[in-house]
Amino acid sequence: MTTAPNQSLQNASQHGFAPLAIARIKGAQQANTIAIYLIYAAIIAFMVFGTIASIKMFHDNTLLYRLFFNLPYALIGLTIPITLYDAFIIYRYRLNQASMVRMTIGVSTIVLIGGLLFADTAWLGLSCWLGVAFLFKVSFKRFFDFLAVSNEPESAPHEE
Repeated sequence: MTTAPNQSLQNASQHGFAPLAIARIKGAQQANTIAIYLIYAAIIAFMVFGTIASIKMFHDNTLLYRLFFNLPYALIGLTIPITLYDAFIIYRYRLNQASMVRMTIGVSTIVLIGGLLFADTAWLGLSCWLGVAFLFKVSFKRFFDFLAVSNEPESAPHEE
């Protein structure tokens, strides 16, 4: 009788991933999608407010300059906690190599803190965080593509 619970447990999991783990990974993927939308919003804000601020009539408008300069930084800054959560999920469930996760988070953090402390700028460090979000997007996509392919029924061999 001990095999029945084990079989039902294996049927409930997909390639060793419990349904709760898959739900957490899907949640992290959705959070990463929000982070990527924030990145796109930062790029659009930079382009729109930069274009408007470059018009001669608005050269002296401090609000437009602040929106052009600070809004993209703030939007990218909002993605950092989301990206750290995604990194934890990816690291925890081994969706990517652990060394790659540590390297991307470490380099992005060092460049951001180093830029703020020594160069009085954050643009290079924040651009590193842009890349991390897109790297994690690919990791989530590969994982769910793997699950989708592994769940397809195998076709029967053709007999001649």
